[in-house]
Amino acid sequence: MIRLENLTLAYGSRTLIRDVTAAMPRGRLTALVGRNGTGKSTLLRAIAGLGEAAAGRILLDGRAVESLSPAETAATVALVTTDKVRIADLRCRDVVALGRAPYTNWIGRMQAADREIVERSLALVGMEDYADKTMDRMSDGECQRIMIARALAQQTPVMLLDEPTAFLDMPNRYELCTLLRRLAREENKCVLFSTHELDLALALCDDIALISPPDLRHMPTDEMVRSGCIERLFTGDIVAFDPATRNIIVRDGNNDRTS
Repeated sequence: MIRLENLTLAYGSRTLIRDVTAAMPRGRLTALVGRNGTGKSTLLRAIAGLGEAAAGRILLDGRAVESLSPAETAATVALVTTDKVRIADLRCRDVVALGRAPYTNWIGRMQAADREIVERSLALVGMEDYADKTMDRMSDGECQRIMIARALAQQTPVMLLDEPTAFLDMPNRYELCTLLRRLAREENKCVLFSTHELDLALALCDDIALISPPDLRHMPTDEMVRSGCIERLFTGDIVAFDPATRNIIVRDGNNDRTS
């Protein structure tokens, strides 16, 4: 579980969120949404122990992030970024095996149990047939699945993903989020990912965490739709959110179009 207690985050002199309290349990997929520059990536990095809070604290499975050693952090939370791994001659299996680093001996040698976990992680994301292929030959969608498998191999209760669908086409975006939802439920993980794609979040996520500085609202998806929070954040002169259809309406003169 991720628990934020009276959390305040800042970027330079600008406050992103202030005095936020929220809990994100295991077994659920949560989308972190908000406009550009509102602090989605900053929050993910803080949860992963890579940034400091201005006030309050972050708890992972009941332990404060700042109290965890590097090894404990690596065994508690996995972070998947948007960085593309395109290294020639680096096999997919070797990338996934990096997830076992917190558990291997001092020379990094994997045991039979570690190798079994790597193979299972590849299978969970449907990439077992790609294990010996090199990363420079993989599509963006395939690379994202390999990086998720690497995070699974870490065997952490918390998984964070920063814009995992950013470089994917529509079918692959939906496939990836369906995979994340399945992993959250079947592997009993707390999965939190940031996205700009509101339609994806509303269609496939159990919960929505919506940043509207300096607030963060976290609630089940249906409740979030009814709350009016999305309408207030995303409605302007050109676009509006329709909670009845869960569509974005584009105002174009006398004609309204959905997207």
